[in-house]
Amino acid sequence: MKQALLIIDAQQELIEGNEKEKAVFNKETLIRNINLVIDKAIKSNVPVVFVRDLDVAEGKETGFDIHNGIRVTKEAKIFDKKATNCFHGTGLLNHLQSQEIKHVVVMGCSTQHCIDSAVRTATINGLDVTLVGDGHSTADTDILGAEQIIKHHNYTLHGHYNVEHFSVVRNSEEDLFQPTHDSYR
Repeated sequence: MKQALLIIDAQQELIEGNEKEKAVFNKETLIRNINLVIDKAIKSNVPVVFVRDLDVAEGKETGFDIHNGIRVTKEAKIFDKKATNCFHGTGLLNHLQSQEIKHVVVMGCSTQHCIDSAVRTATINGLDVTLVGDGHSTADTDILGAEQIIKHHNYTLHGHYNVEHFSVVRNSEEDLFQPTHDSYR
């Protein structure tokens, strides 16, 4: 089965925060886990795809770039988006379909926005998803703390399905590129 590692909005200013926005929860662990999974993808010959949000740092300068602590290979494909949903208006789905990708491993920011919509949209569009439970993050909100948001989404998205395709949540230490979806079907 062909698969890809999809890293969403792991951008400098989004992870580190700025004068208006807080840094994401547990940012050092997030960066470490993203790099761990990138290394696993490289060893498994799995392509790495990054998506950047054009709203971060107004789509320019170093704040917009993928975080400087994250390993970006020269082979990585990069898409820029204007919407919360990384599949909307980007060509990402066409790219994955043209590569015959059937399984995506998802990581990045922000949990309740871009990560949630990516997982749900991927299943609707014929992909099985592994969400890396310790590989996505967000900042505290006025209503919930970031840690609660992350735990809630890991719980909610584990087993999310649309009949044919679904998502599971696994952690970065696991063999993420050996999908477990068939054992649940």
